[in-house]
Amino acid sequence: MSQRAKIGLTLGGVMLLLAACVGLAPYYTTILWWELRPVLPALLAIAVFAVITAGFALVGGAMSKGASDRTAIGMAVLGCFIGSAVALLWLAHTLYDQDRTLIATMKVTGEPVPALSGRAPYQVGQAQARPNLGDSTGDIADTTYVPGQDRYATLVERRGWLSGYEVALTQQIPLQGRGEADKKCSFDRDRADARISGNFSHNLGRQISKKQRWVRFASEDAYAYCDGDTPIVVVPLKRQVGILVVTEKPAGVALYNGKTGAVTITTDTSTVPGPSYPLSLAAQQREATAGSGSFPDWVFNRAGWETPDDDTNSGNDSEFTLDASGQPTYVTPLTGRGSATAISVVTTVPARHSGLGLAPLTVHKLNPVWVSPGAILDKIKADYQDIPNWQTFRVYEVVPTGGSSWVATLGTGQNILYRATGTGNLKGDKPTCLLRADGSVWRCGTVAGVAGNGVGTQYGPTGTPGAPGTPSSTGPAPSGDLRGMSNEEFAELQRRIAAESACRINPTSCGR
Repeated sequence: MSQRAKIGLTLGGVMLLLAACVGLAPYYTTILWWELRPVLPALLAIAVFAVITAGFALVGGAMSKGASDRTAIGMAVLGCFIGSAVALLWLAHTLYDQDRTLIATMKVTGEPVPALSGRAPYQVGQAQARPNLGDSTGDIADTTYVPGQDRYATLVERRGWLSGYEVALTQQIPLQGRGEADKKCSFDRDRADARISGNFSHNLGRQISKKQRWVRFASEDAYAYCDGDTPIVVVPLKRQVGILVVTEKPAGVALYNGKTGAVTITTDTSTVPGPSYPLSLAAQQREATAGSGSFPDWVFNRAGWETPDDDTNSGNDSEFTLDASGQPTYVTPLTGRGSATAISVVTTVPARHSGLGLAPLTVHKLNPVWVSPGAILDKIKADYQDIPNWQTFRVYEVVPTGGSSWVATLGTGQNILYRATGTGNLKGDKPTCLLRADGSVWRCGTVAGVAGNGVGTQYGPTGTPGAPGTPSSTGPAPSGDLRGMSNEEFAELQRRIAAESACRINPTSCGR
């Protein structure tokens, strides 16, 4: 056999092997394609560097004939420096173009932020899921707020090396108090035995790749809800577009039936009750606002907006999933890049979006701008430090509810006890107000330094119903049975004891 025939057979075998891999291993070939495709700009930058360096070296070699080798070495070094500069510039501009592509749908407007419905904090929903799981033996995979159902949905993995999911839990958590499990639906152990992190044929990603190649997803974007007694796992999908500038775009959703194990992929997300647009993609669009200016602005990081650098909303400071007039929306308060801490814009991205294009990113400029979340937190602490047992409370999310208003949640671990509301710039008649567990207003603003009050842990105006230093109360009258008390009654009893103690120590503060 001739050498040419051997080479042809070898190439044919390699092509046949590649075709077999693509046909028989759609999951791994999809992963390989997704990992290699973004590397293409870097490979091109290396090629540009190599070409320029080699070109200068050749020129230097030609110039040095019959002369010293210093000319060749100098030209090679010069080519290396120029090639490196051009390659880095090429790569940086590619990243800038990626940001420009992601913000193609961005709209900067002075229109007010739409009215947003409040919800219980994500941390509370996550914490309450564990005791509400009952006798479940699985491990929590993720918790997601589903605005369409006003529920927190928790997906629980079945323990085992070749196991799928065990149950999907939905719980309605009120704005005050503690919530309970609303519904718990179980997965079929035999027919629906796949999960996102599963092994071999029990991997949900494999089943999605069999249905549609070249799409991927972020595990944190997936969630589950109960359709009657049937758990449905929703996996928002993404696809890659572009050659020299590679970006991600939505690719519909994969719906995994927890009873039959069937996987359905659709771009019509109107029937999906919760988010169908990948949250991870919305985060990329928000971060891409760095490319809203010129290339030098991008290089020196002086364009766009970023999340506040304080830890007020630690662990969950962006893409709050809120309800805007019946539509789930990702909402993020942002500050300008640099040392400024004021909240100057609020971005919104629809969390339910059909089609294969990027969802619109709307940047609402605030006028007036807000103070930072840390300043809001400090104001809440300063105004209401006289609440009994204040030192045991924690302030959770500070979330916008409109263009000039916010809401913060106060509680202890799994229990929401108070909510604070106010204005973004902490000005006006009611810069802050504190709401009791039953939703009624405790008071608005501080009473320190008012009507002769000093500053301390138990100050309050005399004779004001519900004030900490006043025996009278508008709250529910507690019964004598401590174990039979509700959370609200027990909190009211503690408040009355603290108020009476303050009055006995200083009777004049209560008008005695």
